Amino acid sequence: MSRIVAIDYGRKRTGIAVSDTMQLIANGLTTVPTHELLNFIGDYVAQEPVERIIIGLPKQMNNEVSENMKNIEPFVRSLKRRFPEIPVEYVDERFTSVLAHRTMLEAGLKKKDRQNKALVDEISATIILQTYLESKRFI
Repeated sequence: MSRIVAIDYGRKRTGIAVSDTMQLIANGLTTVPTHELLNFIGDYVAQEPVERIIIGLPKQMNNEVSENMKNIEPFVRSLKRRFPEIPVEYVDERFTSVLAHRTMLEAGLKKKDRQNKALVDEISATIILQTYLESKRFI
């Protein structure tokens, strides 16, 4: 089986998570500067089989997409042009940053480590992917 990649897209940096080959567990991979994201994905896809890419969909509490969507849509268009054989899906990312901070707190990370925004982005991508994987198990 191949992997699923999840992206927590940000203007400056982007968290990335990947599934195991059985597509059961999400693991944080890294955080990359957003301007390097397409090349990073290209390098990863060249090394690992990727079945699909999941993008965090930024929604507000009223269910409307947030302002960051204007940054995400051009990236997704570029992603689809560069990798037309890999499906791209959106997954609601509401509360992932809050959950990431809570996870870090529960894991006992020190305050300085919890302030590491790159780690928060990577954990957020992991939460997005795990949410996706769990939703597919019950269909």
